[in-house]
Amino acid sequence: MKTEYITTESNNQSSRGIDELSSQEICRIINEEDKKVPEAIEKEIPHIARAIDALAETYQNGGRIVTIGAGSSGRYGVIDGVELVPTFNADPDRIVGIVCGGKEAMFRSIEGAEDREELAIEDLKAIHFGKRDILIGSAASGNTPYTTAALAYAASLGARTIAICCNKDSRMSQVAGICIAPVAGPEVISGSTRMKGGTIEKMVMNMLSTGAMIRSGRVFDNYMVYVQPRNKKLVERMKNMLKDILGITDEETDRLYDESGASVAAAIVMYKKQVGREAALKLLDEAKGNVRRAIQ
Repeated sequence: MKTEYITTESNNQSSRGIDELSSQEICRIINEEDKKVPEAIEKEIPHIARAIDALAETYQNGGRIVTIGAGSSGRYGVIDGVELVPTFNADPDRIVGIVCGGKEAMFRSIEGAEDREELAIEDLKAIHFGKRDILIGSAASGNTPYTTAALAYAASLGARTIAICCNKDSRMSQVAGICIAPVAGPEVISGSTRMKGGTIEKMVMNMLSTGAMIRSGRVFDNYMVYVQPRNKKLVERMKNMLKDILGITDEETDRLYDESGASVAAAIVMYKKQVGREAALKLLDEAKGNVRRAIQ
């Protein structure tokens, strides 16, 4: 596919002459273009929902969620995945992010590596990627050789695959089981897909990971009941959650927090079922961590 026919590589007429504008005028143009992002994502909600179901099923069945991409696309996957551990107490061994070019590429651009298809297969083999896992490949163009090859290899193993891109009829859409392709038009600076393209990838990954964790029972009502007490702010957040959810006093909250072993999920089950910590943990284990199922 020639670059002149790729939306993300075409020229944006709305930003012509931007180098002669004031800072405020530049901001207004960027802001107007950014408004197109959520509208483009909205059109892809059916595909995003399918992907969430696939991710949740994979995670609940013990498989890994693996993201892969080159440049900014790969970095967004790593950043999103890292946050799932403290927020939802996700298993860090089952949330894996791969950036083309390795760890060094997180901090420094390694542009040439994205053209090497064999590198993608080597990277997936290095983590022993298998059919129980699920792969999210992200590339704004949808045509990056590295990411396309990764999706094709994962599919050849029988694993589920999801593509995130910003163009229709891309190479990635042809090899991925589910393709999410919000199209928000050309970039303000032609070809600079760290802008609208990057925002699309970040927002879609947020929806995918958050939706998958909700569907996996890592949320109760709209509270992150598996958040970990890593600092004073988080301890306060956890205690405030217990007060809001259970409608109890400060004294009751402190006692329940301590007796639960600093676990909001266990504390809710203990209070609702009137059981001790061990019994609550057993109920949660039987419910695969789903607090609502455990108390029902």
